[in-house]
Order: sequence, then structure tokens, then C-alpha cells
Amino acid sequence: MPEAWKTCAACKKPIPHGAAYWTCSVSTCNRARFQPVFCSLACWDSHVAVMNHRNAWADEHRAPTEAEAKRLAAGEGTKRRIVPRGRPAAEDRPVLIVASRLKAYIKDKSGMNTSAEVLEVLSDIVRAEADRAIDEARRHGRRTVMARDFR
Repeated sequence: MPEAWKTCAACKKPIPHGAAYWTCSVSTCNRARFQPVFCSLACWDSHVAVMNHRNAWADEHRAPTEAEAKRLAAGEGTKRRIVPRGRPAAEDRPVLIVASRLKAYIKDKSGMNTSAEVLEVLSDIVRAEADRAIDEARRHGRRTVMARDFR
């Protein structure tokens, strides 16, 4: 087992097990095959300048301990996916909002852009309201959810 967990994407210094590290908030920097990690905010800042991100911030994380890294390397816990903010995996919760229409509405109404996270949050709200409407329709003995069930 190497002494370092990973190396910094900017300066190539080792990031030790259990140490703090930073990631970029931009979605294109958080793909399965491309997940740069940075040993300091200065290294993250140099990444932002090179990648020309407009609205980005650094998210602080803690590297796994040596024991956690060994367990993951041995294949334990590989089926479990870690999702930020304690949310279930996206595969389990499909987006219910038409992204292009919502983004166009917000852009036309305010001139603002829309983060991809908004779609997940709104989908959660729609799911909760739909669940309430389903319960209301069942309570009235119907098998069809109607507009009045959402009131």
C-alpha cells in the first residue's frame, strides 16, 4: 500500500491518507474517469485559471484512512456508491423535469443560468407532491390521480 492516497492534480505532491483535500465544484471535473483532487486551495485555484471556470468553488473532503483504502482495494464496499449530501444514487431517482424547458423559462424570466442540481431538487419536490396526490386518490377510492389531488 503506497504511503499517499493520491497525488495532487496540479503540483503532483502526495495527499496522505486521512488528510484534507479539495475538489472542483464544476460538473465536468467530477466525472467517473476525471476527478482531479488538490492538496491545497492554491493548487485548486491554479486549476480554475487553466480550465477557465467562471462559477466554481472548492469542496473540502477528507481522504480515506489506510484501513479504508485497503478495504476498498480488496473490493469491499465497491458496490456502494458514495453520493454527496446523503442523497440516494441518481440511478434510483430519475430526473422528472424537462431540463431544456426549465432552463429556458428561468433564462427568459430572469436572464439567469440554471445549475444541474436544480433538476434533482425539483424532481424530489415533484415526487413528494405526486406521492401525496396518489395517497389522496387512494383515500377517495380512485385509481386515477387528478388535478384536485394536488391541492
